[in-house]
Amino acid sequence: MRTQRPRTGRARRVAALLAAVVTALTTLTALSVPAGAAEQAPFSEAGHAHCPQLDRDLDWHGHNRQKLQRVINRLGHCSVPREGERPVAVFDWDNTVTKNDITDLAIAWAINHDEILRPADWADTSPWLTANAVRTLTEACGTDVPVGSPLPTSSTPACADEIFSIRKDAALMSGEDAFEGDWNSRRTLPQYAWVPQLFAGHTEAEVNAIALASRRAALAAPEGATQRVGSHEVHAWARYYPQITDLISTLREAGFDVWIDSAGATPVTVPWAEGIGIGADHVIAIRNVLDDAGRISTTIKGCGGEPDGKGESIPYIEGKRCWLNQEVFGITGPEAWERQAPADRPAIAAGDANTDVSIVEDATAAHLVINRNQNEVMCKAYDNADRRWLINPMFIEPLPEKATPYPCSTTGFVNPDGSLGPVQREDGTIIGDQADTVYGD
Repeated sequence: MRTQRPRTGRARRVAALLAAVVTALTTLTALSVPAGAAEQAPFSEAGHAHCPQLDRDLDWHGHNRQKLQRVINRLGHCSVPREGERPVAVFDWDNTVTKNDITDLAIAWAINHDEILRPADWADTSPWLTANAVRTLTEACGTDVPVGSPLPTSSTPACADEIFSIRKDAALMSGEDAFEGDWNSRRTLPQYAWVPQLFAGHTEAEVNAIALASRRAALAAPEGATQRVGSHEVHAWARYYPQITDLISTLREAGFDVWIDSAGATPVTVPWAEGIGIGADHVIAIRNVLDDAGRISTTIKGCGGEPDGKGESIPYIEGKRCWLNQEVFGITGPEAWERQAPADRPAIAAGDANTDVSIVEDATAAHLVINRNQNEVMCKAYDNADRRWLINPMFIEPLPEKATPYPCSTTGFVNPDGSLGPVQREDGTIIGDQADTVYGD
């Protein structure tokens, strides 16, 4: 069971809020740099040598390391001794902590080693699968093996292809949509919710073992290595970003309460997080309900007062905020979906994609974005409304400059119904289109 911070009484909450405001203002002053003076800004670390230090030998873009060090120096226990609650730092996982997607690696391993168990009915795995998708999966994967037994996906390319195509593109191999119906596009994505449902029938320990096997293979594979999943060619390698693992270890040493908030499956994410010292009790990811025998079911836990279901409220965009508020700050019910006062928000948050935008923008001291050319989060980052957004190219294989500006003023924002619209600041004003200026060589 995850530890939660109990809600404080009114007096203590007011005091905490005032303290957080003072801290945020102090940090803002430290991080803000007058326009045009960024390269000349001094970054004196005098007086903080006793604080845990980020590795100076690891390359960061611009002054990002120094700015993060300032936050550590000012908010860490070396400068602000605390009793009880600690400043929170939260990280997305895929392509934020690691290069490449660990969920894809686990699914690829499961398919290539016959670890997907046959469901009684493919329709049970997701309420949004189309009738044609259910029929196609049934035909491609067959009905010869008993329900609950491993499908021979390693030797059945058609089955492997359809499963991986739905996971990757939300489409069948024919190109037809695999999902239909209504869902809140700021709280879930059907193909994301479908992944942990594919592991139904396994115990969490069995999926941990799949994740560990895929992790060993991916870390041992040379950079750029690929593998076949059916007829798909997909990445076969992954790496922990040294800069991020150093940041996480330094934050923990400085007294920060470090969490992972991922849209991956919990039993896949936990073994990777444990590899850098973050325990299961500090991993937020999609959580399946276990059946009476302790095996994973296709039912997924809900957030913010929403009932358990088929994945309507996973850690995805605003779902990440809900799960963080619920699991870390003890905020329950519909309030968990709302942006909280500074005392109940992370000090530092890091992500790389639109799926992370709610937790990253909620950070009170530093919003770290790894640039993968995702519209909404990059619009927020480049707009830099509070002067605390830090943009870094991917540490491995960074993307080149985006050829066209981010369409912030028109289609950068994903609405709940899936339509696109302009990206707005907190005050409702629209962010103008933004050029891509922080990229790889």
